[in-house]
Amino acid sequence: MKKLKIKTSKEEIIDLIKAWIAVSIAFAFALRDPSTSFLESLFISAISVGLGFLLHELAHKVVAQRYGCWAEFRSWDIMLVFAIVLAYFTNWVFAAPGAVFISGFVGIPRNGRISVAGPITNLVLAIFFLVLLIMNSNSLVILIAQYGIFVNTWLAIFNMLPFGPLDGKKVFLWNKTVYFAVLGIAILFMFGLPALEAILGK
Repeated sequence: MKKLKIKTSKEEIIDLIKAWIAVSIAFAFALRDPSTSFLESLFISAISVGLGFLLHELAHKVVAQRYGCWAEFRSWDIMLVFAIVLAYFTNWVFAAPGAVFISGFVGIPRNGRISVAGPITNLVLAIFFLVLLIMNSNSLVILIAQYGIFVNTWLAIFNMLPFGPLDGKKVFLWNKTVYFAVLGIAILFMFGLPALEAILGK
């Protein structure tokens, strides 16, 4: 079996770092807990939120390159600045950090698989943070886990909406069973989390 080699560039790495930092700062302003300092909020945001955005985009890239396409992430710098400013003044985040641009043959099935890779990655991260929540009693780790579950679940739901350039439209066109399965799991996570936290007492 041929080993997949992930190709990248200096420009892509710089753009990924910029997007990670900007998204982390924006959510640090928006999700800041009164009991934490800004630096603590930034750390929590970078792990729970920043990773969600970063790995979502990288999942698209990996699957696209698996099909032999050129695929690299490019940040939208104006939107990164806008996200930080908006979060600072309103505590509300509108995050559109950028996207993976793909060049090569991509039909409906391939495009669907490339697209669903992002939301599935967010659900896997949500499960990871859920395990982290269950297994820890440290207040900082619990906070990271709670934000990680919520944000990654929200990212999965939002990106699975079947409209415009979102992943959901491409997945829906490819395979409706996969579409409703991924969306259903994400919604289950979103509404089941409060009940689980109540049971765990966290």
